[in-house]
Amino acid sequence: MNLLLRNALLLDVATGEYTEGDLRCADGRIAETGTGLRAPDGTRVLDVAGAHVVPGLIDAHVHVTASTADLGALRAMAPSYVTAHAARIMAGMLGRGFTTVRDNSGADHGLADAQAEGLIRGPRLLFCGKGLSQTGGHADFRGRGENLTDDHPCCAGVGRIADGVDAVRVAARDELRKGAHHIKVMASGGVASPTDRIDSTQYSMDELRAAVEEAEAANRYVAAHAYTARAVNRALEAGVRSIEHGNLIDDTSVELFLRHDAYLVPTLVTYWALKEEGRAFGLPEDSWRKVDEVLDAGLAALERAARGGARLAFGTDLLGGMHRHQSHEFRLRAEVQAPIDVLRAATSGAAELLGMSGEIGTLDAGAHADLLVLDGDPLMDAGVLADRKHLRHVVQAGAVV
Repeated sequence: MNLLLRNALLLDVATGEYTEGDLRCADGRIAETGTGLRAPDGTRVLDVAGAHVVPGLIDAHVHVTASTADLGALRAMAPSYVTAHAARIMAGMLGRGFTTVRDNSGADHGLADAQAEGLIRGPRLLFCGKGLSQTGGHADFRGRGENLTDDHPCCAGVGRIADGVDAVRVAARDELRKGAHHIKVMASGGVASPTDRIDSTQYSMDELRAAVEEAEAANRYVAAHAYTARAVNRALEAGVRSIEHGNLIDDTSVELFLRHDAYLVPTLVTYWALKEEGRAFGLPEDSWRKVDEVLDAGLAALERAARGGARLAFGTDLLGGMHRHQSHEFRLRAEVQAPIDVLRAATSGAAELLGMSGEIGTLDAGAHADLLVLDGDPLMDAGVLADRKHLRHVVQAGAVV
C-alpha cells in the first residue's frame, strides 16, 4: 500500500521535536520523509493540514483472548468461541491506535498468523503462548476443591502448570517450539488467581533461571508477573528482562532494573478498572477483594522507577469488557510523568523491549508504516492519546485502517 501524507507535523520520539513536512509510505514501510515529496502514480495522498503525526502505539501487556475477567473460565470455552472474542477485542485495540501489541499469555501462533494474513483486523501480535506457573501459582485457576487441570495444547486457558527445573525447561521449550516471542513466568501471586497471596513469591531461583536459560538459548527473553519488591528482585536477579506490574517495588528494585538493563511494564489502568467494574465482568469476589492491595501503590511505583531512570514500557492488562479503557492508561501515567515520556513508553521504549527498535515505534525511514494522525498535540496533553475524538487516522502497514 502506497500512501503520502502532506503538510504534517512529524514527531521524532527520540528528541521530542516535531518537523514540518511530508511522509511517504511504500510497500508497508516508511519510504522517506521531507518536504515537497513526490509519489508514484496510484499513491493515495492525504493532506493532513498541520496535524500531528506520531508512531503507531504499542501495548506491551495485553490478553487478547480474555473475554472475561474470570480467567479460569477460559479453560472450558471452545477455542473457536475464544477466537471470535479475540478478533473483536483486537479490532478495538487497532481502532484506539495500537498497531502492535504483546500478548502476555493466552494468544498463540494461530491468532498471530491470522492477523498477519489479514484474516483478523487488529494490531501486530507478539505472543508468549501460555504463561508458566507453579502449582498454586498465578496461572493455576483451580479452586481449593478442584484437582484436575487441563493443560492440553488446544485448551483456551492462559497458563500451564510446570513444577521443577526439568518441567519448566520442557514447558519453555514447548512454547518456543510453537513460535513464542517471549516466555512468561508467574513470579508472584496475583489478583485473578484463586488460591495464592499477592505477597507470595513463586518459582524457586533455579526454576526462574531455567526459564531464562531456555529463552536466551532461543534468542528470546522472559517476562515475569511480579508485584512485591521481594518477588521482583528475585526475578531480576534470575535474568528476567521485563517485570509486569511491579506495583510494590522498592529502591533496591530500581537499582536492579538498571544493573540488569531490564524493563518495568506498569499496568495501572487494569486495577482502576477492576475496582470499578471487575465484578460486573466476571471477576470472582475473592479476587476483587485483592485489588486494593495493589491499586494505590501502582502510581507510586511508576514514579519511583521513572525518577530512578529505569526503562519503562506501556502496558494495560485489561480483561473482559474493560478493554475499552485501554487508552485511559495515558491519563493515569501523566499524573507522574511528562507527556513525552508517557508516549515514549508506548512507542520507542516498548519497541526496545520487544526487540524491534527501528522497526516499530518510530517514523524513521525503513520502519513499518504504522502511525497516527492526531487533532491535538500529545506532548502538550497526554490525554490527546486517550480520547478517540482526537484520532483522525490510524495507518497500519501504509494503509488507512
